[in-house]
Amino acid sequence: MRRPLIGISSYGRAGKRKSFSLPCDYVDAVRRAGGVPVVLPAIEGEIPEALEAIQGLILSGGGDIDPSRYGGTSHRSNYGISLERDGFELELAGTAIARPDLPLLCICRGMQVLNVALGGDLVAHIPDHYGKDVLHRHPERRPVEHPVRIEPASRIGRILGTDELSVRSWHHQAVGRIGRGLRAVAWAPDGVVEAVESDEHPCTLAVQWHPEVRALADPRHLRLFEALVEAAGGARTGAVMTWDRDSDSPLAEEPGRKSLRRTTGTAGAR
Repeated sequence: MRRPLIGISSYGRAGKRKSFSLPCDYVDAVRRAGGVPVVLPAIEGEIPEALEAIQGLILSGGGDIDPSRYGGTSHRSNYGISLERDGFELELAGTAIARPDLPLLCICRGMQVLNVALGGDLVAHIPDHYGKDVLHRHPERRPVEHPVRIEPASRIGRILGTDELSVRSWHHQAVGRIGRGLRAVAWAPDGVVEAVESDEHPCTLAVQWHPEVRALADPRHLRLFEALVEAAGGARTGAVMTWDRDSDSPLAEEPGRKSLRRTTGTAGAR
């Protein structure tokens, strides 16, 4: 069986010698899950060709989205804004979500990109809206851990096999108004939305935390990547979702569309 190609969006141009970068955790998690990682540089113009070449897509974390993209205003805490990356990923997300046969996993900034691409907006700075009872990023911009509550019947809940999980976070913004076709399925103790799913796209998962950081050590976090790879055509691993034309999914009623059969179990946990 050929392993599916999983595209991962890169960070924007940065550094003295301008370069596109990506933390190795994303690459390692995709490889462990059985996929072949392909880094997509954050440049506009090659999106149709890029999406034709891959079988699954990850929108990665990183800096803030330009507030003008969602009708917001600048905040003193904004950092890492790349207009080029914003344009690339917003178009990438919009094009990908229109393809029901392309599995999509959005992580941290990636979840915010998806929400903005679908008409939602962002909370400019979590402490201003939710207070400081739950840290989502250390004041010195280091990651922190906190629990999240997950809707058990959601896709993410079934994949993870739990309704509560300790996660690694590193963000100061959050989704505000939820975008078209999305619904919240996980929350931090302070009410910050920690995961969304699409009711229109059969395999779009988005989390505000960083599962790639713990994927090699904790099989629960790895399952998100295994679900993506399996839906993209990789080997079945257990508690994930798979494409099947014979599914009873409502999408099966639309000619030319693949639909999703959801399977549950724990056979693939490692």
